[in-house]
Amino acid sequence: MKILVTGAKGQLGYDVMRVLKEHNIDYLGTDIEQLDITKENDVFDYVKKYQPSVIIHCAAYTAVDKAEENQELCYKINVLGTRYLVKSAQAIDAKFVYISTDYVFNGEGQIPFTIHDKPEPVNYYGKTKYLGELEVLNNLSKSYIIRISWVFGINGHNFIKTMLKLSETRDILTVVSDQIGSPTYTLDLAYAIYDLINSDAYGIHHITNEGYCSWNEFAKEIFRQSNKNIIVNDILTKDYPTAAKRPLNSRMEKNSIKLRPWQEALDHFLKEYNHD
Repeated sequence: MKILVTGAKGQLGYDVMRVLKEHNIDYLGTDIEQLDITKENDVFDYVKKYQPSVIIHCAAYTAVDKAEENQELCYKINVLGTRYLVKSAQAIDAKFVYISTDYVFNGEGQIPFTIHDKPEPVNYYGKTKYLGELEVLNNLSKSYIIRISWVFGINGHNFIKTMLKLSETRDILTVVSDQIGSPTYTLDLAYAIYDLINSDAYGIHHITNEGYCSWNEFAKEIFRQSNKNIIVNDILTKDYPTAAKRPLNSRMEKNSIKLRPWQEALDHFLKEYNHD
């Protein structure tokens, strides 16, 4: 098995490579320095030369608010970049893993979204990720679309690191309390991806850590586990305007692989983070 990983510098790409290394898998990690996925000929040549049996596509434009003003770049990376990788996978008959998001849904109601629910993104980032899904679904049979949410990993920026940084200078924080979802630990996710690519369970999967919470509850649990006495006040989404609209309901029903509760994953993350 030879695996090409895009977005190697990101939170998930980093952990995917950790897991592949642990299993002694032959892999190649790329980021924009090695491969610009928006250049069709470069993508085709790179994939043809390496001849991977699996492409795990973690690269994406994920700056949700900036996507509203940088729509052309967001589209190039999330849609065209995916299209070129899909075409390349098609040419060499490689399996393909596409990382998608809870943001493909409209975020209405309180019931967890299933893999059968119709995507209806409310912001441009979500729209491009859904269009990326369609590139995969319409062109590859041996593919896995994995929708994830609220990711955190040891490499790169995330909500946990932001909260801990803020707590160094502030005793009181205000965090949104009406957006509900599942925090997802990229290391747990990487193990799940490894299991998937060794199966023929093709199609759409919702994979997040077990349990749901608001960002506000997430912040409180971060400080509780970190033994930090920080007051976390509530604020509603409507009172905290952002450039991109955020879905209030990011609950997703898990249809396949079950991960441990998010609180346990947080504990594991914090131990590694503090150890470093």
